[in-house]
Amino acid sequence: MSESMLKMYISFAGMVLLLVAIGLILLSRYKLKGVLAGIVAIFAYLSLITGGLIIFYIVFSGPTV
Repeated sequence: MSESMLKMYISFAGMVLLLVAIGLILLSRYKLKGVLAGIVAIFAYLSLITGGLIIFYIVFSGPTV
């Protein structure tokens, strides 16, 4: 597998994490209450940070040959 294809699959994982974060943040804010909402929100924000770092790395790592 080439480096370009590997970066593409890694960026897909980052995008999926960002979408999961959106869904979990909405779920924790509007549907859940109490401790469960806090746990889901923490997981959502961790997913958001991880997905953002992945996309940041892919974008700024430069072009592949």
